Amino acid sequence: MKVPRDNARYKGVFPVVPSIFDKSGNLDLDGQHRCLDFMIDCGCHGLCILANFSEQFLLSDNEREILTKDILEYVAGRVPVIVTTTHFSTKICAERSQQAEQFGASMVMIMPPYHGATLRVSGEQIFEFYKAISDAISIPIMIQDAPMSGTFLSVPLLVRMAKELENISYFKIETPQAANKLRQLIAEGGKYIEGPFDGEEGITLLSDLRAGAKGAMTGGGYVDGIRQVFDPFMEGNLEEAKNAYMRWLPLINLENRQGSFATAKILMKEGGIIHHDGLRAPLPPVSAEIRSEILEIAKQLDVLALRWAR
Repeated sequence: MKVPRDNARYKGVFPVVPSIFDKSGNLDLDGQHRCLDFMIDCGCHGLCILANFSEQFLLSDNEREILTKDILEYVAGRVPVIVTTTHFSTKICAERSQQAEQFGASMVMIMPPYHGATLRVSGEQIFEFYKAISDAISIPIMIQDAPMSGTFLSVPLLVRMAKELENISYFKIETPQAANKLRQLIAEGGKYIEGPFDGEEGITLLSDLRAGAKGAMTGGGYVDGIRQVFDPFMEGNLEEAKNAYMRWLPLINLENRQGSFATAKILMKEGGIIHHDGLRAPLPPVSAEIRSEILEIAKQLDVLALRWAR
């Protein structure tokens, strides 16, 4: 179903949910639930699970299924949930997407097929890959256009998929020059581009909003700060949005360039929301110096994560 962009089914701030582990590196579902409650209370419009920032590549297939089912049941419709179902195999990606829909996902997010540093497929194979997923489910698909895949997705290819494939209607653009690509995608795709989204932790959020993004998929540690940029912009108050962006940019930059996957967990652990903020090996822990800098700036900003559980 194609929906006009002004009436997009999903828009707003959809942060990525970190996967919470205990001190032994096992899934911590109680901690995961506290994380979800916090992120919803923080004001997100929706959530995204099992993304790269969720350490999805460090989860077993069984853990993915456990988290998908448990999170969707626990959220229980309070906000829409996007489930990342990326896989190089068309068959496995389709099966993951079908399972996500059966469990109650509102949308799936999928990167183009890639494996390792060199295994890629052609533009026509990418089209056929997304066609098979679109034919297998009845919920929207968000194409994640990110440098991690090492795959160039041209605007003409994205527009073709939006026009010809029923469930391709959302696009998370987080490549270099993202604003220019968003602007071109919207101009060439017109009514077929229902949900253009910003990514990359919001590092280019203001430019992407000015280019026409209707949503932002950021880290999960400070949705309250992202909303201070997003909301006034959508209300037409550019100066307030600019001032908020400049205020929050040091923390956004730290997450994007230094703390990465761990940033949200560091904030949540410091605030007592979760007990452990570790990443799974072989990812290295964040240095004490970067951790200290993240917390210093977060305290200056009065980030909600530091006081929500107090």
